[in-house]
Amino acid sequence: MVDRIVLVLNQNYEPLNVCNARRAFVLLHHGKAEVLEHGLGYLTSPNQVFPLPSVIRLVYLIRRPRPRLKLSRRDVFLRDKYTCQYCGIQSRDLTLDHVIPRVRGGKHSWENLVSACKSCNHRKGQRTLAEAKMQLMREPYQPRASNYLLFHHHLQHQESWRKFIPEAS
Repeated sequence: MVDRIVLVLNQNYEPLNVCNARRAFVLLHHGKAEVLEHGLGYLTSPNQVFPLPSVIRLVYLIRRPRPRLKLSRRDVFLRDKYTCQYCGIQSRDLTLDHVIPRVRGGKHSWENLVSACKSCNHRKGQRTLAEAKMQLMREPYQPRASNYLLFHHHLQHQESWRKFIPEAS
């Protein structure tokens, strides 16, 4: 039961991270957080029963830099809305393409990766856009890390968290 996940909110109700119930109990016991919502289940001791927290809020404000998204295939596809950036076809069967090929000095970065269907990726090959006579529908960019993107993989199992993550509603 103590391995259950708990959403941790900053003092201003901004989602900070996810921790396990054991860490949440420690924060609550030391007066560093308060429970906003209880989850399913209880933690029992020999003489007390404690409801498991689902969402806690820190009583002090944590200042931290804006988180950055890690570069991953899935997040490039999400940024491009599962659309080939050369021909515009929407598909779940996409590949990643380096706009400036790596053999030509192109970097493996947000600004150089796009979603491409297999036929467009094959047609472009190791050439530049000008050499392949192809155009991008939209220039690649690094997306900002929104709370939804950071916590969306937890939302399918924790429906009660949606009201604390505005972009999810």
